Amino acid sequence: MELAWYALLGLFFASYLVLGGYDYGVGLLLARETDPGRRRAALNAVGPFFLGNEVWLVAAVGILFGAFPLLEGELLAGFYPAVLGALAGVILVTAGVQLRSRPTGQRARNGWDRVVVAGSALAALGWGAVLAGLLQGVPLHSDGHVAGLTHLFTPFVAAAGLAVLALIALHGATFLTLRLPEADALVVGRLARRLIPVALAAIGLATVAGLLSERVRATAQRPLAGVLLPVLLVAALLVARAALARRRPGLAFAATAVALALPVALVGATLWPYVLVSTTDPGASLTVADAAASAPTLRLLGWLALPLLPALLGFQLMCWWVFRGRTDGRAPVYW
Repeated sequence: MELAWYALLGLFFASYLVLGGYDYGVGLLLARETDPGRRRAALNAVGPFFLGNEVWLVAAVGILFGAFPLLEGELLAGFYPAVLGALAGVILVTAGVQLRSRPTGQRARNGWDRVVVAGSALAALGWGAVLAGLLQGVPLHSDGHVAGLTHLFTPFVAAAGLAVLALIALHGATFLTLRLPEADALVVGRLARRLIPVALAAIGLATVAGLLSERVRATAQRPLAGVLLPVLLVAALLVARAALARRRPGLAFAATAVALALPVALVGATLWPYVLVSTTDPGASLTVADAAASAPTLRLLGWLALPLLPALLGFQLMCWWVFRGRTDGRAPVYW
């Protein structure tokens, strides 16, 4: 039962990274766009899905709090700068996109657009730092608590955060090639093709930093997974590049979605059967079974989650079906 809940936690957080990732990717791309009309068009493209995508984060946090209370406590204690930064970014993006059209002056709107860009960068870097921090282990002591924060300030965490930032920017660009009118999509498609080498370089840098890190090598319980999944990530980006070259935006978007989900699978598969590996006391490492709530609690949560999961999936599919295709100026304006 613990494995099922752990897999569900990974699925929900990976879904959030994929769906919320194109929100933040579009937000990052506002930094390079100077034309107000094009900024509005980009935000309108993501508008129908924006708030629904964040529900996946709420669901993932709910599973973490309910099914893995020990993991939740140590994550918040040992990773709070990264978690706080990521959540601050989520809040800034949510506030920025909904308040940008309240003022009538272009200067004020530009200011809110900068808030969206900053929030998108914070969210991407923060979640990347959380995943990297898990992958390199934490100073978990025999009393069951993580001590200090220096484990978050390492070359590997910095490189991984930049890699996630690059992936999210690319994912946002491929999303826009799928949603914007054909003429605008061609321009964004060229940008997406230029971002792929950047993402590949960032992933290569993070991989090298991980291989050189003694912490990461010692923490990896299944090194084969730690090598195989980055290879699959690179393969997904190469598929995206080929799809963009052939003007197949749907395939390119699917490929970048896979690329954004793989880091979550990488952490889970490489650390299994642990969720937190101690770098100071191997006996203090926390397994999935140790971190999980009691069996009666998990069964109760199962009865609560059983009707919610189909509803969540159904709502997401309904949104994609109703607002499928490219924007044409007739869709509702959300901000």
